[in-house]
Amino acid sequence: MMKGGFEVFHATLDMIQPHYEPIWDFASVGFPTTIAVNSIPRQTLENGCINLERNELSEWVEQVTKQLIDDLPADNTETDHSSFQAADTSMVCEDNFAPLLPGDFRPTKTVRSFSDGNCIEELQWSNKLVGNQTNNVCENNGGNGKGLSRLEEQGLSLITLLLECAVAISVDNLGEAHRMLLELTQMASPYALSCAERVVAYFAKAMSSRVINSWLGICFPLVNYKSVHCAFQAFNNVSPFIKFAHFTSNQAILEAFHRRDKVHIIDLDIMQGLQWPALFHILATRIEGPPHVRMTGMGSTMELLVETGKQLSNFAKRLGMSFEFHPIAKKFGEIDITMIQVRRGETLAIHWLQHSLYDATGPDWKTLKLFEQLAPRVITLVEQDLSHGGSFLDRLVGSLHYYSTMFDSLGAYLPADDPSRHRIEHCLFYKEINNILAIGGPARSGEDKLKHWRSELARNCFLQVPMSSNSMAQAQLILNMFPPAHAYSLVQGDGTLRLGWKDTSLFTASAWTSHASRYSC
Repeated sequence: MMKGGFEVFHATLDMIQPHYEPIWDFASVGFPTTIAVNSIPRQTLENGCINLERNELSEWVEQVTKQLIDDLPADNTETDHSSFQAADTSMVCEDNFAPLLPGDFRPTKTVRSFSDGNCIEELQWSNKLVGNQTNNVCENNGGNGKGLSRLEEQGLSLITLLLECAVAISVDNLGEAHRMLLELTQMASPYALSCAERVVAYFAKAMSSRVINSWLGICFPLVNYKSVHCAFQAFNNVSPFIKFAHFTSNQAILEAFHRRDKVHIIDLDIMQGLQWPALFHILATRIEGPPHVRMTGMGSTMELLVETGKQLSNFAKRLGMSFEFHPIAKKFGEIDITMIQVRRGETLAIHWLQHSLYDATGPDWKTLKLFEQLAPRVITLVEQDLSHGGSFLDRLVGSLHYYSTMFDSLGAYLPADDPSRHRIEHCLFYKEINNILAIGGPARSGEDKLKHWRSELARNCFLQVPMSSNSMAQAQLILNMFPPAHAYSLVQGDGTLRLGWKDTSLFTASAWTSHASRYSC
């Protein structure tokens, strides 16, 4: 472990053979391990930890939002509800990921119309059962007949009120929305035992900012990058999602750098550079010797970039590896190709771990154009399975389901009073929720944002490089480090790797190469 939280997983030189060849023509290489993946026992939570049966928030959200979509008035065209798709609530419904549809709970709706000339409509929800007169709802854990606890009923009531408030915001009934938000902020706490209450507290805070921004007509997003980076590191320590992004991307980059003497990595949002020491370690131990590594780190401030560069340079020096670091304190889509300083004979890799904390890259069309001009040997792309597009209600429904699942996964691993859990939820999850709802997300910046980067790359002179079985082995090994391993879902298909919690896909990793790079090598 080096200063600044860098991690290295030590390895032998045994190679893992893939079951199919990647697009480029060379022998398989990989991040090897001394432990067989299948031999690692799956860890379980001890009795003092969170009960997994209580972490079903995302399933409730699935049902409530589905009913919301089905019951929205058809004649309200201002809110553009026609853009709702089934995928907005179930997220990814392909391969082994399927939507969660317990089918027992169905809140009913009352519609109230206000004749003030603006065609304002509201939704009111009551927690009633279809075909049952009681409020004891069977949980979906094998139909065990257990009813919702008082804590769970309270959380479900908060979620329905939150959705009612969201509809009021979507039709510009800001006064009524403000009233409901006051009620929500008094009822929900980010420190609560219930995942549902914590989620509602953060969503209500973001929606309050949205109402204020709508009244004032202005929004100035402020980002404390140091606190974000610290929370990002904490999330990396307690969850497999960031490690999944790092190690699967590293594997694809390692394969692209096979037998290359001069390599250049561009990280579109390098933060603390936690990803790269592991790659440096394996490059330094190559049989043919380490390459000369040059890294261009994009980021928010030059101060943070210089510190990251020093950390990486010191690590590379200890490994005896030739290394250069080039910081650029600008967004990738706002720079000129001359700032990258591509050198003849270098093999270029671009890495992009997407997030919703802030707009890290600038205009998408300029980013895509720069990709084409640079013609990299490989682009490693890790996407959140979350859309920023559509109306406010579109984004609310999609993000509520997504972050309910994220809160569920974190709550299954850490107790409610854990300081790291609160730091992650407050400095990462809430910042993303606020950016999507209050600030509006990247798509609200005035620049068109691409909804599906994989599709855009395929349409613009890039070929997909299937994620190899080495990458799959890396991901599986990482999952076995985190209890409860059985709750994470790992799927390999369509050339990608997808990591989710239970049946909801959360992150998708893919790799791409340009036509120009392929034919010039």
